[in-house]
Amino acid sequence: MTRATVLLLPGQGAQRPRMAAELYGSHPHFTRAMDDFLTALGPWGTRLHDQWLRHAPNPALDDAAHAQPLLLALGHALGRMVTATTGRPDILLGHSIGELAAAALAGVLDPTDLPRLALARDQALGTDGHGRMSAVAATPADLAAHLHPDTAIAAVNGPRQTVLSGPAAAMDTTERRLRAAGITVLPLRSSHAFHSPLMAPAAQRFTDLWHGAGIRPRPPARTLVSTRTAAPLTAREATHPHFWTGQLTLPVRYWPALKTLLDTRGTTPGLTLLDAGPDHTLSAPARRHPAVRSGASRVVPLLAAHTAASRSRT
Repeated sequence: MTRATVLLLPGQGAQRPRMAAELYGSHPHFTRAMDDFLTALGPWGTRLHDQWLRHAPNPALDDAAHAQPLLLALGHALGRMVTATTGRPDILLGHSIGELAAAALAGVLDPTDLPRLALARDQALGTDGHGRMSAVAATPADLAAHLHPDTAIAAVNGPRQTVLSGPAAAMDTTERRLRAAGITVLPLRSSHAFHSPLMAPAAQRFTDLWHGAGIRPRPPARTLVSTRTAAPLTAREATHPHFWTGQLTLPVRYWPALKTLLDTRGTTPGLTLLDAGPDHTLSAPARRHPAVRSGASRVVPLLAAHTAASRSRT
């Protein structure tokens, strides 16, 4: 038996200035996928192209209006490149916006749907959902006694890597409690409280815009392990638009999804984890898993390590 290939696709927080720029113009499948996406967005795509290739420092790249469409395009383009050079990945696993890129690579969405979804998601954000997010070095169970009622678990990124999200006042209270308890807290650069109930109005607008765009998702043609459910995507889930739009309000269960894969398939016959993130944090928790430490599974970064300090993902 041969190792299955798992393509890990990044979400917001992984963005870096000129991420994967070395592939643009040198790898035809990557270049074509990026150009098709950006061209379909018209003038907005031109601005995104300029933001993407601008040299550091470029704090504007942390804005969701820039980071999310570029990460969506990047994940899909890297998937196209991998497919063209080594064959289709056996399993797809995307973090937050990366799950939409995974859906296109799994056949749930047509690649031409992605620019329309990027535009719809950007329009849906509107003025709602403003708040704060923080990365915390603790498990959700460790945090339970310290959370303000309006603070939500936004993501579980590793064994002791949790992201919190909520209104600014609630987050201030929660962070004070956590620091008093000796728990490390790192505020994230996000103007929105993604993956929290604050995003419910935006999620409803995204649903309406999805229907208005006439996008019709299909059952997956290959395995996609969802970070919404931490389980393989079913045909029923894949074809229901709310499964994708409701993601804005729900936690990202990235580590539970990845851990399940490593626990069940990491040693027999093993997995090859292709990390498509510019900051390599998608594979960081896997490196400490026994399946990778033993050599039965392995991690392969697709992009060169970035010199800037890593930031936690939302």
